[in-house]
Amino acid sequence: MPKRFHLTRRFPVAMTEDGYRRLKRFAAEAGLDEGEALSFIFENFSSVINEDNLTHRIRLFNAELEDRKK
Repeated sequence: MPKRFHLTRRFPVAMTEDGYRRLKRFAAEAGLDEGEALSFIFENFSSVINEDNLTHRIRLFNAELEDRKK
């Protein structure tokens, strides 16, 4: 029997414009709304990421973060 999809949490999120556009595009391609798309990504996180790329991308993002906030 499939697990019931029930959104239990809502939280304010601040995203970059690029991140939000990519989320909207992913959600549309998958036939989901943005909340469902985020739930899918995080419920399946270990199978949808490449750990080597993730570590590298986080380092790059953190290195640029302060400059991007200005």
